[in-house]
Amino acid sequence: MALELRHLRYLIAVAEHGSFTRAAEELRISQPTLSQQVKQLERTVGVQLLDRTGRAVRLTDAGATYVHHARGALRELAAAERAVQDLADLSRGHLRLALTPTFTAYLVGPLVAGLYAAHPGLTLTVREMPQDRIEAGLLADEHDLGLAFQGPHLPGIGATPLFTETLSLVAAAETGPGPLPVRELAARRLALLSGDFATRVHVDAYLAAHGVRPHIAVEANSVQALTEILRGTPLATVLPDAVTHDHPYLHPVPLDPALPSRTVTLLRREGAYESAASRAFTAFTARLVRERGYRPV
Repeated sequence: MALELRHLRYLIAVAEHGSFTRAAEELRISQPTLSQQVKQLERTVGVQLLDRTGRAVRLTDAGATYVHHARGALRELAAAERAVQDLADLSRGHLRLALTPTFTAYLVGPLVAGLYAAHPGLTLTVREMPQDRIEAGLLADEHDLGLAFQGPHLPGIGATPLFTETLSLVAAAETGPGPLPVRELAARRLALLSGDFATRVHVDAYLAAHGVRPHIAVEANSVQALTEILRGTPLATVLPDAVTHDHPYLHPVPLDPALPSRTVTLLRREGAYESAASRAFTAFTARLVRERGYRPV
């Protein structure tokens, strides 16, 4: 039997689900057909790849080794297909970008708008997710680039520093020139991002280090919701200073001592194929950072 790509995908699906039934449902084929195809693959390679004796189907040692290389082969094939379709003149192409949610408030809009204006033939897929999922997705070739913060990073992830992000107290009402002593935040009612945001973790660590127990009146799971909440209330929050550039009704007030800054980085898988779309995005990002006057690293 000649080995075909579907056999690799079938084996990987069974390994991921631990079940022929669930894998068949995902693949939209019948369970007997799936079982037959995997047995054909085992006969072709000459070893048993799956242990079917338990309640869950498991990879044998040989199967685990085979699946590791099969995943790599499929990633390389997908990269080859993108390379063939990618044109250096950027009349067409596709970019898969993943980013942490903070950047949707001030960075991804200008980036996408500028890239589209320069290269309208490009298409983009933009996904928000936590940084650990961004890095795992880059390693699995699910994304081309990621926007996140300086490491530590997973092995195999390359990081290019872009700029230094500074954070301040932010409110819709003028609060004076500042800086505001951090201890005074204990008397302020705050609206903060929820705990699954890296920014909230950063803020909580800062307040705890200075012995401040804040009065959190509102928690929000998006920066956009938070900025709208500030528009109509006397509440204050802590956000990157850059958010106020596109929201003129918001006013940043520095804190004393200052919140620790963060280094924004562009992430990619080391050794991955770099398409013309990826190169164009990288170059445009560096130019936008300079034009907007973001603090250099």
